Amino acid sequence: MRARRGLLAVALVALLAGCQTDSRQQALATGQGQVALRQMQSRAFDTTDQMFVQRAVIATLQDLGFVVDQADSAVGTVSGTKLDGFALRMTVVTRPRPPRQTMVRANATFNVRAVESPQPYQQFFAALSRSLFLSEQQVD
Repeated sequence: MRARRGLLAVALVALLAGCQTDSRQQALATGQGQVALRQMQSRAFDTTDQMFVQRAVIATLQDLGFVVDQADSAVGTVSGTKLDGFALRMTVVTRPRPPRQTMVRANATFNVRAVESPQPYQQFFAALSRSLFLSEQQVD
């Protein structure tokens, strides 16, 4: 009986060791996915007026059907929720990017999972670009 348990324990350890994956490969694979996601989420705009960009972010979120839940100009964050048969939450961070740009990063979540589809980010940044352009041209 004791020999059987010992054999079972050795077999279990061997089985679990066989399932081990190379953690370095795992980290690199995750990193590549994160880099691609960050590229979808980020855009730089040629302006140093961070308040101007934040106002455009708020207007863009509202135009896209989001309800702005929170805005903090000191930190540079705006969060909104879109309730259109589902709960999509988007948090947008603006920060200066030297020498003459403002970086905008949008992070969308559906329930508690990060949105990895490019469509919501493309839609948001296209609308934000139009809004910034029209505001710069003083078109209402």
